[in-house]
Amino acid sequence: MRILVTGGAGFIGSHLIDRLMAENHEVLCLDNFFTGHKRNILKWLGNPNFELIRHDVTEPIRLEADQIYHLACPASPQHYQYNPVKTIKTNVMGTLNMLGLAKRVKARFFLASTSEVYGDPEVHPQTEDYRGNVNPIGIRSCYDEGKRVAETLAFDYMRQNDVQIRVVRIFNTYGPRMLENDGRVVSNFIVQALRNHPLTVYGTGSQTRSFCYVSDLVEGFIRLMNSDHTGPVNLGNPDEYTILQLAQTIQEMINPTGEIKYEPLPQDDPRRRKPDITRAKTWLGWQPTVPLKEGLTRTIADFRSRITGETSGNALLADTIGAPSSP
Repeated sequence: MRILVTGGAGFIGSHLIDRLMAENHEVLCLDNFFTGHKRNILKWLGNPNFELIRHDVTEPIRLEADQIYHLACPASPQHYQYNPVKTIKTNVMGTLNMLGLAKRVKARFFLASTSEVYGDPEVHPQTEDYRGNVNPIGIRSCYDEGKRVAETLAFDYMRQNDVQIRVVRIFNTYGPRMLENDGRVVSNFIVQALRNHPLTVYGTGSQTRSFCYVSDLVEGFIRLMNSDHTGPVNLGNPDEYTILQLAQTIQEMINPTGEIKYEPLPQDDPRRRKPDITRAKTWLGWQPTVPLKEGLTRTIADFRSRITGETSGNALLADTIGAPSSP
């Protein structure tokens, strides 16, 4: 098939492209490189089945595709709060443009939504029929409400225009290629530990999250896209950990003598987050397979190689700057 992936140079998008390329599809990667990185898809450049298009989804584009995986949007608070108006435009205008494309070319449309649509949940664990507890005027709402509107648009295009849609709600995901500066808890802790900095825990660290390894998530994507179910479907790991437990696990794996420091909890930070994955199990036969320790080992190795490279590069730059000029 000819498959379009928006946000394809990003963390999750590039892992999805790896799977699609391995299955011999023709893949179009669309990215504006706000949080995506060319190094993530470098190995596919020059492959006749791969095409990279630098484009912002808030602008319309005309392409041919059989399936559209719409992942384009900064997903970490640090990045989506950097330009909140742009974030909500990406979620609303970008989704409108991609649904319009799907309608024109009769492509199946896949929306990467988020567990953030549940806000700070009052129901635990969260099932897909829970409507959420979101602050519409808070600092996270550009993303939370943006994704809620994106879901609305997808279902309205299905009802009004017969567009085939598939909707997933992604819970915390981690793995190689996460950005070092994305502000997410796994990458924060790993980078801080590798640099011998104290690990920053917000609040008391008693708030919980569920951590799904990226290859498990991508498997769920592909199963839903090629199933007869519309969704929404929660995809995440139902094993629940406190933030403090995660910090201590990463500390033990990288720098057992490192410190943990506590900072005030940010506004609207969810207290508990855990997916009910009954639908995914029942409809797709899907559940996570990679244990946290194993996934963290792979992720730490990836971060270590990048941070070591960064340190070497800085040392090389310092040597160059300090070297006498050529005669």
